[in-house]
Amino acid sequence: MLPTVMWDNALPLVTDIIHDARIAAQSLADYVSGTGLRLGVTGLSRAGKTVFITALVHNLTQGGKLPVFRVSAEGRLSRAYLRPQPDDAVPRFAYEDHLAALTVDRQWPDSTRRISELRLTLEFERKGAWRSGPSTFTIDIVDYPGEWLLDLPLLNKSYARWSRETLEASALAARAPLAAAWRGSLQGLDPMAPGSEEVARRSAELFTAYLRASRTELYSLSTLPPGRFLMPGDLEGSPALTFAPLPVDEGASVPSNSLAAMMERRYEAYKSHVVGPFFRNHFARLDRQIVLVDALSALNSGPGAVRDLEVALSDLLLAFRAGRSSFLSTLFRPRIDKILFAATKADHLHHTSHDRLESILRVLTARAIARAEGVGASVDVIALAAVRATREVAVKEGRDTLDAIVGTPLAGERIDGETFDGLSEAAVFPGELPSDPKLAFRGDALAVADGEADYRFVKFRPPQAVRGPDGAALPLPHIRLDRALQFLFGDRLA
Repeated sequence: MLPTVMWDNALPLVTDIIHDARIAAQSLADYVSGTGLRLGVTGLSRAGKTVFITALVHNLTQGGKLPVFRVSAEGRLSRAYLRPQPDDAVPRFAYEDHLAALTVDRQWPDSTRRISELRLTLEFERKGAWRSGPSTFTIDIVDYPGEWLLDLPLLNKSYARWSRETLEASALAARAPLAAAWRGSLQGLDPMAPGSEEVARRSAELFTAYLRASRTELYSLSTLPPGRFLMPGDLEGSPALTFAPLPVDEGASVPSNSLAAMMERRYEAYKSHVVGPFFRNHFARLDRQIVLVDALSALNSGPGAVRDLEVALSDLLLAFRAGRSSFLSTLFRPRIDKILFAATKADHLHHTSHDRLESILRVLTARAIARAEGVGASVDVIALAAVRATREVAVKEGRDTLDAIVGTPLAGERIDGETFDGLSEAAVFPGELPSDPKLAFRGDALAVADGEADYRFVKFRPPQAVRGPDGAALPLPHIRLDRALQFLFGDRLA
């Protein structure tokens, strides 16, 4: 008879094998039939995930203008409709509420704070020689915070390594002022002293305050794991979220009753009970992925924030099981074979700057793209606005004609000393992005002085909805949403 401890150690492996077998069975069925796809939608806070999903569904179900989305442009898309999602234990994406916020209240929907799903079915005509005719295609849209994705690399990091990397990052010019209170609390703190719940709680509070300050709109820093510290949900106050980095050497002998040992146990619990289940139950099942990037907010906050975003995007790709799908790879475990990086809020710029925004995003994602393409994944970069809040105009100023955008600035937005009430339209001359994208990365500090930075892009309310004869809102205007759809799943609708 085998010792009990061997069976205990084998249980996680058996569980993983069973889980992978279930994924393989469903993936194989989808691969053979060609009728199903799981699309992951993520991005860091304020990148526009909720707006993207709402606009995607509304345009497909209501016959929006999508000239680059071939199945629609060719008249082969018969209809699109929502169906009950397959995972009963996962919250449904609140599509109807988010659509009402955009089209009735003219307010941007609440940000993603948890995972949610939505199932969309397309009925269309195939034009392939051997399988032409009516067909259906199901897209399971999985919406999740990008901050959770940044946690996945923690699975391969020890507590000591994570602590060292986090402490080193907090000493950089862009972060040091924000981390001062937390780093100050480490002075005189002995990691080898007996563990104290009060010390652990206070350290976690100061560490979380530093993370929260880094994420504010003024600074817009991105690499802030653990992600659940900023989005705790029902874990708030639990030991799994009550830890913080300590200066501990890797491989050092740590007394079992010490503060360092207490922090390490909680860090490992966070990985086991929070990060691991997200990876197994949701992320590992994705086929395609779009990563939405709020590059303009980083530009607003200066080169330090831009460089930080570059690191975050590179870290994101460490989590992807990227690689070209084939019969055998799908049999054993699905792989994400297409990844789209999308710079959002392109409508905050004149179209003449869209290529520059894409160029900046390409530099931001260069390391991430190289890693993904190295294992066979197809990657693209675009600038888009899932909902276009502005229109373009030419403004005469003396003998010159200037390119401007017109929209309704959000209440409290300021332009040249004028504060807007959220009701009046304004013509805005957006900041001009550099022709050389590398100029946006020069320097390490945050370009913030008295709340101002090198670039200041005004935020706008959603546009006024146009309604059809039945009173229903017609699809809101967009920029390159159709190009995104074609890349993400247009090939499966040929």
